[in-house]
Amino acid sequence: MKRPLVAVFLVVVLALSALAASGVSTRAQEGGTIRVGLDVDAGTGDPRLARDTSAFRLGELVFDGLVELDTALVPQPALAETWENPDPTTWVFHLRQGATFHDGEAVTADDVVYTFQSILDEAFAAPNRALYVPITSVTARDPQTVEFKLAEAYAPFLNYMNMGVVPQHIAEDPASDFANNPVGAGPFKFVRWQKNNQIELEAFAEYWQGPPALAGVRLQIVPDNTVRATGLETGDLDFIHSPLSPQDVERLKTTDGVDVSEQTALGYTYLNFNTADPILSDVNVRRAIAQMVDKAVISEQIYQSMDIPGESPLVPNTWWYSEVADHPYDPEAAAALLATAGWVDTDDDGVLDKDGQKLTLVLKTHSEDPNRIQTIEYLQNVLTENGIEASVETAEFPTFFDQLMNHDYQIGLVGWLRLVDPDYAMFNQFRCDGTSNYGQYCNQQVDDLLQQGRTTLEPEQRVGIYQEAARIIVDEVAYDVLLYQGYIVATRDNVEGFQPHPAGSFDSLFATSLT
Repeated sequence: MKRPLVAVFLVVVLALSALAASGVSTRAQEGGTIRVGLDVDAGTGDPRLARDTSAFRLGELVFDGLVELDTALVPQPALAETWENPDPTTWVFHLRQGATFHDGEAVTADDVVYTFQSILDEAFAAPNRALYVPITSVTARDPQTVEFKLAEAYAPFLNYMNMGVVPQHIAEDPASDFANNPVGAGPFKFVRWQKNNQIELEAFAEYWQGPPALAGVRLQIVPDNTVRATGLETGDLDFIHSPLSPQDVERLKTTDGVDVSEQTALGYTYLNFNTADPILSDVNVRRAIAQMVDKAVISEQIYQSMDIPGESPLVPNTWWYSEVADHPYDPEAAAALLATAGWVDTDDDGVLDKDGQKLTLVLKTHSEDPNRIQTIEYLQNVLTENGIEASVETAEFPTFFDQLMNHDYQIGLVGWLRLVDPDYAMFNQFRCDGTSNYGQYCNQQVDDLLQQGRTTLEPEQRVGIYQEAARIIVDEVAYDVLLYQGYIVATRDNVEGFQPHPAGSFDSLFATSLT
């Protein structure tokens, strides 16, 4: 499962050469530009269309929302200086004076209205539109005041108001190519984008909180985990964060000039089953696969306990976490479930069959993360040992993600991050018509529970609702949550002021400096 050391060495050398060729000096750069290593390029610069973590990170630097979520996930003022909730279905936000977009135009209530109306427009195809559909209207009372009306009480509403506000006068013009030339009101201005290489940002001197401590941010795309870690060690990069390989993290902890922080992330890694697949539509097959997998082995041997065994979409260290019993590791029980589903080895060739068809499955993941590649190869071995003819396919993240969205897969190894509310962790993913329901799972009881969860305002009641939804999802194995993710940030020791966030947020780069 591990690449030969010679191959790893060649990958590192070639990638570091590419870093140098792209203009990234091996010495600390002048002007206070922090060099951040990311695993994948952003899919878009438009926050309304963001799907991948790199796009979210870019959005956090270039744009501001009405609110910002602190490390405890408590909404704090951003473009909205104050707000009130006079009744369960009305929210009123008062914009701060003096906030401007990077072109110098003032941020107004009309921009907020445009941002959310465009997200709600089905033709715009915003990936997270479902998070905002409870909004029945958004209106500008005056240039500094915005009113949202909701169809009913909506518990996670305020947490979702961190969506980046876009300038109407630019974003509505197709000629602006806004997704590739973003203009926001955040602390950093977009400068240039070399696709699959780097994104350059510079400090916005007129930012409403004052100019950032940094002169700029360079987001450097370095797909290989080890190359990113080596780049930090050699001074080619100033800042890297998860995903990282555990052996690299352990080495970085003892590297002079490098600081490492660890915490539990708001994320999980899981097997996504395409429940519309003829084989995987049988819940007993999905349950059998779940019982073949020893999550402790994945956690301890591949992730070296950096990530811990998972159970359900309810992640630890959150107010909504509760234990949900998953399918215990039990290969004998798995074999019995497969036999119940009709899969037995009738010709003694080591592969289960049914009605003349071999039990064959393809496992997919993306090629940028060696931890996931090792995990999926381990899973391939597990399935093979249990009579399933299993193969592995990997692709670069954009291709793999397209396969998920187009349901072009049987089992995908993937992850969710930024889970700032149980609604964010489950509504789009498990509703029958959910925009992130790649596996086409459908259970009307789950739909009803997830709708109830977002309209119940009492947190303790919400916990019970989501626990019941998670129990059904785990029982029916829509997902098999393998791991609860850890979040690692590693920086050169001249990086000061960055506050790691469990959602992986880059918001605190505003107050970060290079010494």
